[in-house]
This record gives sequence, structure tokens and C-alpha cells, in this order.
Amino acid sequence: MNRLKKKHSWMAVFFGLCLLLLLPNASYAKQPESSYWFPDQLLNWSPENDPDAEFNRSQIPLAKREVLYGVNDHAQSKAKLVALSALNSNTSGVPSQGGKEFFANTFSYWQYVDLMVYWAGSSGEGIIVPPSADVIDASHKNGVPILGNVFFPPTVYGGKYEWVDQMLSQREDGSFPAADKLLEVASYYGFDGWFINQETEGGDPEAAQKAKEFLVYLQKQKPEDMQIMWYDSMTEDGKISWQNHLTDKNDSFLQDGETRVSDSMFLNFWWRDQESSFNKAQDLGRNPYDLYTGIDVEAKGTSTSIPWQGIFPEGKAPFTSLGIYRPDWAFKTAATMEEFYQKENEFWIGNSGNPSNTMDNGAWKGMAHYFNAKTAIHELPFVTHFNTGSGKFFSVDGKVVNKQSWNNRSLQDILPTWRWLKEGGQNVNVEFDWETAYYGGSSLKLSGAIDPKNPTHLKLYKTNLPIQKDTEISMTYKTAANNPNLKLGVSFIDNPDQFIFFNVKKHSKNQWMTETFKLKKYSGKKIAAISLLAESDTEIKDYEMNIGEIKVFNKKTKQIGNSPKQGKVSDITFYKGIYADVSLAWDPSVSDDVSHYEIYRRLPNNEKEFVGATPNHVYFLSAMKRIEKESQTVLEIVTVNKEYTRSEPVEVTFEWPPYPKPEADFRADKTIAAPGEPVQFSNASSEVTEEFEWHFEGGTPAVSNEENPVVTYAEEGVYSVSLIAKNSEGESVLTREAWITISESANEIKNVALNKTAIASGQCAPSEGPSFAVDGKVTDNSKWCALGQAPHWLKLDLGVQYAISKFMVRHAQAGGEPQAFNTQGFRIEVSLDGENWTEAVRITDNTEGVSEHSISLTNARFVRLWIDKPTQGSDQAARIFEFEVYGYPNP
Repeated sequence: MNRLKKKHSWMAVFFGLCLLLLLPNASYAKQPESSYWFPDQLLNWSPENDPDAEFNRSQIPLAKREVLYGVNDHAQSKAKLVALSALNSNTSGVPSQGGKEFFANTFSYWQYVDLMVYWAGSSGEGIIVPPSADVIDASHKNGVPILGNVFFPPTVYGGKYEWVDQMLSQREDGSFPAADKLLEVASYYGFDGWFINQETEGGDPEAAQKAKEFLVYLQKQKPEDMQIMWYDSMTEDGKISWQNHLTDKNDSFLQDGETRVSDSMFLNFWWRDQESSFNKAQDLGRNPYDLYTGIDVEAKGTSTSIPWQGIFPEGKAPFTSLGIYRPDWAFKTAATMEEFYQKENEFWIGNSGNPSNTMDNGAWKGMAHYFNAKTAIHELPFVTHFNTGSGKFFSVDGKVVNKQSWNNRSLQDILPTWRWLKEGGQNVNVEFDWETAYYGGSSLKLSGAIDPKNPTHLKLYKTNLPIQKDTEISMTYKTAANNPNLKLGVSFIDNPDQFIFFNVKKHSKNQWMTETFKLKKYSGKKIAAISLLAESDTEIKDYEMNIGEIKVFNKKTKQIGNSPKQGKVSDITFYKGIYADVSLAWDPSVSDDVSHYEIYRRLPNNEKEFVGATPNHVYFLSAMKRIEKESQTVLEIVTVNKEYTRSEPVEVTFEWPPYPKPEADFRADKTIAAPGEPVQFSNASSEVTEEFEWHFEGGTPAVSNEENPVVTYAEEGVYSVSLIAKNSEGESVLTREAWITISESANEIKNVALNKTAIASGQCAPSEGPSFAVDGKVTDNSKWCALGQAPHWLKLDLGVQYAISKFMVRHAQAGGEPQAFNTQGFRIEVSLDGENWTEAVRITDNTEGVSEHSISLTNARFVRLWIDKPTQGSDQAARIFEFEVYGYPNP
């Protein structure tokens, strides 16, 4: 079975939230999400009717790239490399402008990628998926075009041929409305084209011809620099049959006579030698490097066995380009950021960790063995903070301005071209450091030992930077040593291997220091590389140095950026009187010198807190929490230019509603207990509650002011519970009559749903039927799954009548699936006869993988679970790994 089919129905999520914001409950946050559609939704889409559209736009143009020179004799630049990567692990629930998790897929080996495909799409969420804005920004900054994905799934994965028909529908004039929409989306969001993967069975020769006409229409209508890539799946008879080579059965989807049908083709994985594809492409008059021979690394990563000679024959030019399916293996199989970056390095560079020396890497030599690194660094100013695009905190000019973890790939720097190219002494280690940062969340760390006879030369960046009379280079660094023992090196295009060095001398222990060097004497030259040289006259065994910034700039052009104009709150929604979703907007700067904008919150003590940054001119603050009882909040928007000089801020103010009274609510870990057995009560009142007053009929204690008291009951009986929630604005009382039952029968309580008869509104597959929700297993993917539009239902016949006290629902996360697939909204009903139902539980804001729901003792034989909102996003598939009903027989 073709591996491109796999994983679409359950790809792991990266369900982030707006950058650096405290979030009380994900259900409150209405932060913008990246787009995903089915064909009918795409046809009805427009920026005007999509409130999230403006947040999903990339503002970073595609940079140009150059090879310039190589460092590996085996690498070449004729064949290209495309990566089909799940840069966000899920289709739905992807925040438009970064998230709150530090551990995120901050892919950084752009220098070896010629084309990126944003791999996403599933039958439960949407099959047409543009890249998220932060990924477009990172890709463009590195000069890599990025494509959205159109995925028609096989029917076994929920594919429907009607989706193909909808995409291929034509107007009377022969134009294709869906093709027009694809081009509109790409133009509006700012990405570079589409990868089209048609794997839904049911086609015929007429459908294949129409698909080709669709592709030709795209060719004629698209901008010249937009790309359409076709996947080797459908053949000319309309059937799904992977050819794995360019053949007579699939070649017309690339080129049909004189007609260019698609810009490139991704060839499936089952091949041994691609010489025939090379010859076939030439016969068609097409560049063989428009063909991308696929390798599937999703499961085994660097342990995948690849017949490399079939693409890169020894002593010859490559037969085709290379297509890599799911290099996000490195992230998916890592538990920490350090492990992720280590696996990335092994994947792209090989186990030597040196891109200039790959011959001894073994079977997996790394992409640096086959491809020259390219650079997009050719204009001044060039600034790097070695910021990987996520962090455990956020620093500005060496000061931590927010302690919350974050990710935002829009802020990722162009990271070092070579990782790591060390010459001379090998005992100086180099790595990204997420514990220290000058700007963002990381810096470059050197550590280890310096050999006085063999200094360590670390080549970092390939560049093509012009030097003028006022050009300078600076470095910001921090060390605990008495001497930096470091030099900053540059080489020039006319001799990239010959370096000149500037001696770094300033020193103040554990303080960020900046040293600047003039390049006037090299005016007219171009910088080919930037490096560091760690050397000492004596042996140093415990060397440690952090590099926070390297900057190349023209001193005379340095200026403060223009302040944003017309800053405003374009929309605001309040929750419970203490949370606000705030949409900020300002006029985009007409200057091309803008790097991004920073947003700060002025605290009641007049200090400032960093809350986010974006290159866009809109920003969404999700679930901003009111500080104490403040009546208004002041936000500041600051322009950051490309030298990282900041403008004067623009202030935006909004007023909070009156401070609310509390709303009382509570829960208990059980509603039936034996005499003397402790019952744990939990406050669930609104957050503004300041005081608690509990009353327990028949309990000990009878009254409590604790937030979460433990109570025992000496005598059998049925008892009421009250809670008074208080604050300065008033109070709220909640009483639940006859809520706690004290009985020796509590010892008989068990899961009475186990292996009972279950039916459901539907199922994803025979192996995911309703019986799997009551089999007592949450491993081996044992679950009930249902596709289609919600609501879905699962009904249990317990066989006899039981006294029921609690339900436990094990959602997607309990079975190892993403948190974003946890059921958000559901109801539980009970019935004695299966006809007349009473609602026992209603939940609208669940985020947990396992949810427990105690109720007052209720008699029932039948139980029904309704799934109203199946996931945290828009995926409509229900996923219940186990539905447990606790009670005892009550004939």
C-alpha cells in the first residue's frame, strides 16, 4: 500500500495558542486558525467571509538563493530536493501566529531544500490545506518556495469521489472554479503553489482527461513563479496505480505533447533505478530534474534502506531530483528539543555531523552528501540571534521579558548554513542553547576544551554580502571566563577558504557584551562566509561562550523604524469578565526595512510585558487575563527594523466590563460512598471567587471554608450539599439536593458497561466499531470512531437495571492520539426503557484526555453518549477509546 495514504486520519497535533499568553481553558480561546477545506467550502471561501483570513497571510517575500560554492566534493546542484513534511502535526487546530509550546517542529535545514510541501489533510478535517503563515514566513526567509496540499484520500481512509467531481466541476466557458480558488488562496496567503495528490478510487479515462484539463488550466492562469506539483497516483485510464517511474501511463500528467501540464511530478517509492525516468523526461522535452523520486522515511528515518545509486549513480549526473516523504520523522520520534535537533542533524548531515565530510557516514550519508547548501544571505543588514523559533522564555536585548514558553516560526532566524563545520581542534562543542538568549529563545553555545596547538575554526554562514565603506560587523556574546578567547572571522567570494579574523577582547563576566569591527578596508568585496575561531595560548578545559548576535550592517543607514500607524482594537470579546480575546490591527509600514512588530502589555505597576510578535499587521491576543480588578489595559505596538532597532510605541487601550460576581459550582470524586469513606469535594466556581462556604448535610465537617474539602459521613442516607461562593461584588449559592448517597452498596460499584451490547450512529471501520469502546482496552488503538458530521451517538444496553453514580470517558489522548482530538462537547443520557431519556451530563468545554462525571445516584438500564463537538478543532470524527459507567445492580 502506498505510504502517502497513511496517517491522514490521525496525524498528531500541534494545538498551540497565541504566543506567550496565559490560557485558562482552551475552549475560551477563539484564536485564529490556519485554513483547511473540503471542495465545497473552498468554492465558497473568500477573504471577506473568513474572519481568520488576514491572520493567515505571510508578509515575508520569497528571498532569492544562491549556491556560490560548495564544501563537499560529492554534492551537486543540478538535482533538486522537495520535502513533504508535516510541519504542523495536524490539519485542524493550528494557530495562525504561533503557539505556547516550546517543543515544536522548528525545522531549520532549509539550505538543502529547494521546494517544501506543507503535508496535511484528512477526510475528517479537510483535504485542501494551505501552509500556516508562520511556516510560509520561515520558508520564504530562507528562499524556499512552499506549496499547499490538495489530498484526495483513498476510500479506505474516508475519501469520497464526489470531492474529486466537485474540484473538477467546470463553468459553461470551460473554466474551473476550484482552480481559480486555489490560485486566489495562494496569492492572498502568499505561498507558492499546490501539491495535488489524487488517490480516491472510482475514476475513468474521462475523469483522467478532465484532471489534465484542470492542471493545464492552472498552468495558463497561474503566475509564472507559482508551481503545481502532481503526484504519481492516477494513470491515464483514471485508475489509481502507482508507476514509481515516469511511464507511458502517467507521463501526460507532466507533459502532453507541446502542452505543459504540471511543473513537476513526485514519483512513488517502489523503484530501483530511475534511468528510464531520466530518458522518458528527455523524450518529452522536459528537464529530468522536474521529476522527484520519492523516498519514504516516515517510519524509519535514517534507518530507511534506500537504493541511492538508482538516483545518484557514481560518476554520473543524478537521474532525477529527490523527493522526501515525511522528514518530520525527526520531530515525531523525538521527546525533547535537543533530541529533535540531534536527529535533524543526523538526517540532513549524517552521523559525522560535518557537512564537508560525509563519505564515512555509512548507508545514510545525509542530504549534505548529495546537495550543496544554498544561501539567502545576500543583502545588508544581516542579523542572526541563533533564534530557532521557539523558547522556554522570550528575551529582548538580553533581558527576559516574558517567562512563558512559546513558538513562532515567523521569528526564526536564518540559522547557520553548516552544522557543524569544525576545522582544527574538535574538542570545542557547538550547539543551540535554549537556556540563554539575547533575542528570542536561544543562542549559540560553544563549550569544551581549547587546544593551544590546534585552535577550533567553526564555519557558520555561507553569504554573499556586499561591503561598502561604512559596513561593520558586530558580535554580542557572554562568558564567565576572564578572556573571550574568540575571534570573529570572514572570508570573501574571491577566496572563500581564506579568512581574516577580528580579535574579540571586551570582557565582563556573565554580561552581554557587543564588539564592533569596521570593514572599510575591504570595501567592494563580498563576504563569502562568517566564522568563529576559538583559540588560546594555554590549554582551556572548561571553555564556555554564548553568542547572542552577529550583525553585518552599514553604519550610515542605521535608523529608528517608523512607528506603526492607526493602531486599534479591531475586535474584542470578553469571557466571565476577566478574559479578553483581543484583535489588534495597524497600518502596514510602507518601508521595506521592517522585520516584524512587537506587542507589549503595560502592567498596573507600569512595567511592560512582552506578549507577542509578528511580521503581519494584525495580531490576536487570546484569553488575555485581567490583572486583579484593573479597569483598562494599555497595549503597545513597536516596529522592529531589520537591524533590530525599535520605534517609539503606539498605544492601544481597551476598557474592561464591571468586575463580575462569582458563579458557584462544585464536583465530587464520588456521589456514593460507604459510611466513613472520605469524599473529596472540588470547587469549580468561577475564578473570581475569593471565599468559600460549604454546607454538608450529615457530613463531617458540616461547614467548611476550604476550597477543596474532604468530608466523611457516618450514617447511611441521602444528603444535600451547598456551596456559597463570595467576592467583593457579591455571592452565589448552589445547592444540590439528595446528591450524596451513603450506603454499604458502594462497595459493589464497578464498571457495569464492560463488554455490554453497544450500537452507534456509525463507525470508521469494522475494527473501530462501538464494541471497542466497552472492551476495557485503551491500547492497541482499541476505540470507537465515527466519521461524518456531528452529532454522533453511542448507545449501551447494560442488560439489567443499575444504580449509576459516575461516568468515565477516555478520549483520544487517553489512547495516545493528539490532545486536539479530545472530545470538546458531549452529553450523556440515561433511560430505563431505551425510549424515554434523561440528560445526566452535559459538557461543552472538555479538553482532557480522561474526563470523570459523577452524578446523583440514578437508576438506568440504557446509557447514550452524544458527541456534539468531536474535537478541539473542526475535525468531525468521534474518537472514544473507552466509555465506562459505574454503578451496582438495582433490581
